[in-house]
Amino acid sequence: MTLLKILQVNKFYYIKGGSETYFFALKDLLEQHGNQTVDFAMKDELNFDSPYRDFFVENIDYHHEKRFFTKLKLAFKIVYSWEAKRKIAALIERERPDIAHLHIFQHQLSASILAALKARKIPIMYTAHDLKAICPNYKMLCRNNVCERCKDHRYYHCFLNRCVKNSYLKSLVNTIEMYFQLLSRSYTIVDRIIVPSEFYRQKLIQFGFAADKLVYLPNFIKAAEITPSYEHRGYFIYLGRLSEEKGLKTLIKAAELVSDAKLIIIGTGPLENELKEYVVAHKLQNRIQLLGYRSGDELKELIKGAMFGVIPSEWYENNPYSLLEMMAYGKPVVGANIGGIPELIEDGRTGLVFEKGNCAELAAKISILINNPDLIVGYGKNARMKLEREFNAENHYQKLLRIYGESVARSKVKSRRLTRGA
Repeated sequence: MTLLKILQVNKFYYIKGGSETYFFALKDLLEQHGNQTVDFAMKDELNFDSPYRDFFVENIDYHHEKRFFTKLKLAFKIVYSWEAKRKIAALIERERPDIAHLHIFQHQLSASILAALKARKIPIMYTAHDLKAICPNYKMLCRNNVCERCKDHRYYHCFLNRCVKNSYLKSLVNTIEMYFQLLSRSYTIVDRIIVPSEFYRQKLIQFGFAADKLVYLPNFIKAAEITPSYEHRGYFIYLGRLSEEKGLKTLIKAAELVSDAKLIIIGTGPLENELKEYVVAHKLQNRIQLLGYRSGDELKELIKGAMFGVIPSEWYENNPYSLLEMMAYGKPVVGANIGGIPELIEDGRTGLVFEKGNCAELAAKISILINNPDLIVGYGKNARMKLEREFNAENHYQKLLRIYGESVARSKVKSRRLTRGA
C-alpha cells in the first residue's frame, strides 16, 4: 500500500493521559514508516509544537469558567462548535489528507468536525479510548458505582443523577449532547471504530453499535526500547491517577492487611490528600509511600525496582498503558476482574486477578507474590513475552494499515458509485 497522509485529531496536544500517550506514540510510529501526519487539536500553553497550530481551536476550559453567559456559550460549543468545523475544513482544503483518525474529540472539538470530514469524502477512523459514545460522562460511573442506566439511549438518567461533576447544568449539557449526536447520527458517519479492548467492543455492541463497524486493536509499546528487569528492591507499585474509580482505598486497605508489604503509589489526583491523611492516621508511613507525579528516568527506575504492579480499578478500564508498561519491564501485575484488565493478565501465568473491591482477596494475592520470589520472576518473564508477542509496535502498525487501507478502498468505491449515479 502507498504511504498515507493521516489527519490525527485529539483535543489535547500534550500528554494528559493514556489516550494522549497513544496519540503521540502512534504519530511517531506512522511517521517512522514514512507516512505524513497532520495535527488538529485545541490550543494550550502545554502543547507540543506543531506546524499546524494556527488551525487549532481556541482554548476552552469548561472546569474553571465562572461567568454565566460565558458558561452558556461554552455549553453550546460542547454540542456543536462552528469554529472547529470551520478550522478543520480549512486544514483539509490545504493538506488534502487521505484519512482522518480521531481520538478524544468530544466537547472541545465536538461532533461538528465529523460533518466537515464526511462532506469532503475523508474516511474516518475513531479510536474509542473511553465510553463517551454510549455514556454521557464517558466512565459509566454514578456515585462511584458502575452504571449502565443510559442503555437504549436513555441519556436523561445523566441529568437525573447529576452524573457530570455532580452538577445539574453540566449533566444537562452532556445529556443534550448525546441526544444531538443520536438524532444527527454522528457516529454513523464514522467508517470504523477501533476498540483497544475486547471488553469495550462487546459493550459497544450491547449498546447498539453494529459489530462489523468495530475492530479490536489493543494499544502497543515499543518493547525494544525497554530493557526488562527481573530484580527488585522489595516494594510493589501502583502507577496512575489517584481518583475514586481507580480503587486506591481498596489497595491501601489490602496493603495494610499484609504485614510485610511495602507499597509505593505514583501519581496525583483528587484523592491524594485523603489517602495521605489515611496513611498518617493509621501509622503506615513506613509501609506506604505516596510519591506524587514522577516521570522520565526516575519513573523508569521506580518501575524497574518493583516486585510487581497492582491495578485495583473499580470501573470499566479499557487497555491501560500502566499495565502494559509493567509487562514491558518484566513485572507481573495483580489486577481487578473488571473491564479490559483480565484480557491483559493471564491469571496464574503473567499475574493474578482478584475480585474488584475485595481488599481481603487482593491482600491474599499480594501475599502470594511476596512470599514466592521465584513466582515473581517467572510471571514477569511470561508477561514480557506476552507483551512482545501481542502488543508490539510493528504488529500494531501492520494491523492499523490494513484497517486504513480497507477504509480508503471502500471510500473510493463509494465515490465512484456516486459519480456514476450523478
